[in-house]
Amino acid sequence: MAQKIPNLILIYDIPDDAKRTKIADACLDYGLDRIQYSAFCGWLPNSLQKELLQKIRRILGKKAGNIQLIPICSDDWNKRQVIDQKPAGEKET
Repeated sequence: MAQKIPNLILIYDIPDDAKRTKIADACLDYGLDRIQYSAFCGWLPNSLQKELLQKIRRILGKKAGNIQLIPICSDDWNKRQVIDQKPAGEKET
């Protein structure tokens, strides 16, 4: 099965370590790929996007945090430019 082009980016800024870890785990549970420490991308239908945001809202509770789910189209995803440079001496896997 061909991998779907991501249709969303989810980013967050959450000061509470425990909440941040649980939210990252929820993103992984929904099949999103981590692209930075507090950034994920992936493909989810609208219904699962809403479900994930509800789950994140429950996890966050009354703690401070900023979570943004940003829809992207395949054309924009394909236009992205990436620099993924490894430190000198580190072998690529």
